[in-house]
Amino acid sequence: MKLTRLASSLLLLGAMTYGAAAQEDPIKIGIPVGLSGANSVVAPSVVQSSELAAEEINAEGGILGRQVELVVADDGSGAQGAQRAFDSLVFQDDVDVLISMETSAARNAGLPIVNRAGKPYIYTSFYEGRSCSPWMYVNAWVPEQQVTPIVDHFMNEEGAKSFYLIGSDYAFGRGMLEFTRQYIEESGGEVLGEEYLPMDGSDWTAIISDLKSKNPDALITSTAGGAPNVTLTKQLRNSGVDIPYGNLAVDEGTAKSMGSDATGIYISQSYLTGIESEENKTFLAAMEEKFGDELKTPNDLSVPQYEAIYLYKAAVEKAGSADPQAVVDALPEVSYTGPRGDIQMNKQHHTPLTMYLGQVKDDGTVEVIKTFENVDPGEQCPNL
Repeated sequence: MKLTRLASSLLLLGAMTYGAAAQEDPIKIGIPVGLSGANSVVAPSVVQSSELAAEEINAEGGILGRQVELVVADDGSGAQGAQRAFDSLVFQDDVDVLISMETSAARNAGLPIVNRAGKPYIYTSFYEGRSCSPWMYVNAWVPEQQVTPIVDHFMNEEGAKSFYLIGSDYAFGRGMLEFTRQYIEESGGEVLGEEYLPMDGSDWTAIISDLKSKNPDALITSTAGGAPNVTLTKQLRNSGVDIPYGNLAVDEGTAKSMGSDATGIYISQSYLTGIESEENKTFLAAMEEKFGDELKTPNDLSVPQYEAIYLYKAAVEKAGSADPQAVVDALPEVSYTGPRGDIQMNKQHHTPLTMYLGQVKDDGTVEVIKTFENVDPGEQCPNL
């Protein structure tokens, strides 16, 4: 009897000691992101916003008293690299959560690993929609929120009746333009051409030649974020294409990096640096103070990343634990007010968003033409 009690006491003491040690371990946030490949233009801004969020949270005592540790892995902006990155983060680094901006190809390759491991995953990139998993939440826009402002503006304000569509040949490019084509046709417009180039392609000559021969009223493109935007836009400008041009994939930072080539492009975003809110001003000041001359322009890919880390923090604190299932259950019940306003991923694991229709000016800044409040993401994952 005494030995049994002694053994029980030792087991209880061991459990308490392990629990205390676990509480002192850092919370690991895995960030698979395209440091190489198509997303290499925008990935550095995503890493910077992650670093600021972690620094701010740690300065305030961490999450449930535990410090935040970021583990960044290059997914190569594609499927093979993503499989390696997700596998490493989940099974070797044993991260508590994955929070990342990625290409759709990378997301689709990594998601089965997330499902198998049972890890919370917040996807912070705008995308083509309808990617669903009990473990994944999305705090960025989908076509229902982003496409309609551009098409409506071209048809109603620019008098466009015919359109030409150009995309990168992968899930995002095709998914976005499929929605765009359907919406144009439903609105009484006509699509004269729809052409694609492989995601790593850089010679758009044949497609631009076809575009010019068909003489549409407006152009809408949906390429892999980063490098393909730069090459396509430069070649369009060099070829003399000068019609209303809406880009569904360019972020504000990439637009600035294009220089004069980006002038006049229409974009539809959930974040622009010119948002006049105290939260955005505070965020921009903190980014400037932390990174100085090394600061990459905050954009519609990096800001959702920053906010997602705070949403994860809120979910862990609501759950009282970093237990994966408890966090996943808590995520739709929490919100965070950040640079984009109030964000809550409670609409079928997606979020209503305020959207801004803007046009790139000569100096690389974006003039906001119209604001659309609380745009619903529509039916994305009704069976979750």
